[in-house]
Amino acid sequence: MKLKSPYLIKPHAAVKLSRLSTDETGGFETDTAAAAVLTKHREQLANLQEVFYASQKKALLIVLQGMDTAGKDGTIRHIFSGINPQGCDVAPFKVPTPIEARHDFLWRVHAQVPPRGMIQIFNRSHYEDVLAPRVHKLISPKTVRRRLEDINEFEAMLVDNDVIILKFFLHISQKEQTARLQSRIDDPDKHWKLAEGDFKEREFWPQYEEAYNDLIPATSKKHAPWFIIPSDRKWYRNVAISQILVDAMKSLKLEYPPPTMDPTKIKL
Repeated sequence: MKLKSPYLIKPHAAVKLSRLSTDETGGFETDTAAAAVLTKHREQLANLQEVFYASQKKALLIVLQGMDTAGKDGTIRHIFSGINPQGCDVAPFKVPTPIEARHDFLWRVHAQVPPRGMIQIFNRSHYEDVLAPRVHKLISPKTVRRRLEDINEFEAMLVDNDVIILKFFLHISQKEQTARLQSRIDDPDKHWKLAEGDFKEREFWPQYEEAYNDLIPATSKKHAPWFIIPSDRKWYRNVAISQILVDAMKSLKLEYPPPTMDPTKIKL
């Protein structure tokens, strides 16, 4: 599957997040113009997903990563609102539970891999078990490298078994993160979103950025590519990601399976 996108990261390409735009609009002058395109994309995804679910030839794994407040939940809500819930699921990955921590770091992830015909969205993912431990120096550089190698092999195995993998880094500026956190502080209806850890992790922004600079090119492969999506403007983020998903699903050229019986012979 070949995808063309200005946000596609080629394998081993140098990545410097601080030099990449976070507020690009892709030529859209207003959010209204982008909203019309997003509506079209949602309709296309709904139709494509029906064939995808019926054919049961492929599975689709969508990985969403980003700094806190980058918009992972919003991306899911706005892009997939028209998808049939029977064919789509979301798996969030937070701090490992005690039993998960006693297994290998991919154990809990493999259990959430989609079967053929299904779309699975990872809200955070197996990459969390590299990022946070690296930033907080809980694992050695050698272990970081080994885990990235394990991830590459894991994803290659999934692809060999008909899983399509598309990974999106939602790229926001630290200024935009500040504004979004302040909005949650100011709005009582958003207080439930606040977590003490989010504010502590803000102090490690440079370290997380450096970790992503290394992680993304090391794990962006032709069979499991990374896309760095400008995400300061939520409305453009949604259009940019949905366009890639539409292109990917169209490229599969899937068809409905043949009927198991001849409907012309049915008389009611």
